[in-house]
Formats: sequence, C-alpha cells, structure tokens
Amino acid sequence: MTSGCSMMLDPRPSAAKLIDVDDQPLARVPESLARVAYLAAVTQAAGGSSAALVAAAARAGLGPEAPADSAGPAGSAASAGSCAVVLVEGMSDQAALVTLAGRCGRDLSGEGVFVVPMGGATNIGHFLEVFGPRGFGVRLAGLCDEGEESAFRRGLERAGLAPGPGRAGLERLSFFVCVTDLEDELIRALGVAATEQLIEAQGELGPFRTFAKQPAQRARPREQQLRRFMGTRSGRKIYYGHVLAGALDLTQVPRPLAGVLAHV
Repeated sequence: MTSGCSMMLDPRPSAAKLIDVDDQPLARVPESLARVAYLAAVTQAAGGSSAALVAAAARAGLGPEAPADSAGPAGSAASAGSCAVVLVEGMSDQAALVTLAGRCGRDLSGEGVFVVPMGGATNIGHFLEVFGPRGFGVRLAGLCDEGEESAFRRGLERAGLAPGPGRAGLERLSFFVCVTDLEDELIRALGVAATEQLIEAQGELGPFRTFAKQPAQRARPREQQLRRFMGTRSGRKIYYGHVLAGALDLTQVPRPLAGVLAHV
C-alpha cells in the first residue's frame, strides 16, 4: 500500500509530544548532555555520522551549538515543542527520508525536524533517554525494519510511551515498520525493472549480475537479489537509499515512509 506526498496518512496528535523543556528539572540537562556526547562517540566509532544527533540536541536546547536567536514558528525561543526527532536504524533510512522530503518540497532541518540514525534498532532505548519523555520530551517519530519491531516496542515501553497492540499501536505514536526493510519497500514501489535501470545508471549492473550468479543467490527472487546486493559494500545502502527515494513516483510512496513524514 502506497501513498503520495499530497495524500499521506492523516496526522494524529502524537502521544510522544509531551512536556516543554522549561517544565523539566534543570538537573536533567547535564545528564542529557552526557548521554548525547556518549551516543555521538559510539555512533562515530561505528563508522556512522552523529551530525543529526548533535543538531537535534542543539535545537532542543541541550548544547552550546544552539543559536542564541533560534526561534520557532511563532517567534519564541527554540524549545522541545519546536523540534521533532525521527529515530531510524541507520543512515540509509536517513538518506531516503531526507531525499523524499526534499522532493515533496520540505526542508526538514529548517522545520526543526531531524532524522537521527541510531546505529541499530537495539539502541533505541539510549536515544529515547535523551529525546523521550524522561529526557527532553521532543516530538518523536520513527522507522524500523520488520525484524526490529519488537526492539522498538520494548524501547518505547521502557521509555514510558507504551504503544497499544499491533502496528496500529506503534503508528499512533508515529512509529512505522518497513516490510521487510527499507530497501524492500523501495524496490517494491519502483519495481524490479526500474530498480535494475537505476543500478545500471550508477554503473553497477555488471557487479550486480556477477553477485546474482553466486551460488547462494541464484535461487533467490530478483527482488531479494537486488536488496541483498545493496548491502554488499560499505556505503552502498546509504547511496541507494538516496537514489531509490529520488526515483520514486510521488503517488507511490511506501506507506511507512509516507506515514513518518506525515507525522512530523
């Protein structure tokens, strides 16, 4: 099931939009700062980028990087209420969402929306400690693979954001699940032929065909071969997250991606 930019899911009041930063004990700020520094170091050590994490923390008022004259839509000082954080597993998810938002005419960072890669779904608890109700209380959304749904659910429950049953319960908190994963959603929306054309345009049709002939890949459906190929080299998933999202028909945006962008 797909949705276009002008026909995204109707936003609902998010249960994750909680108290303003001014209502929180000041003692939490140093603790949150320490957590941000720790998560940034861990993300960088794993080969990822902490830029979105640091920018989100600064916008929320956690760090010295926050501009002194930052203002929300109504001209008030930037606060948790004027910031939204989308928690995603990795940088390919970030690339796809930011690219798609741009194609829909949105400037996420200018809107105070930060797509933050966590370096894996199991890290969600640490990020919710910073941005969730027991941390900074910003507006939250998220995107994960089908296989990581339980990790997201446990993290939300432990953070005090207990979702209701099923995926509908997660979606009421603005958290959406990709089936099977981001690449699978994008390949299904584009189709096998169009995806192969994109791979050819990147000069990688030869390497893909060689990969598809490997004994472990021969019996797999073409969709699975394409998805697995995108994970065979460092940086390839991130690159194709951008390429595939950039080629989507905007009337056929995968439902999880459309849902996240509709809620932030």
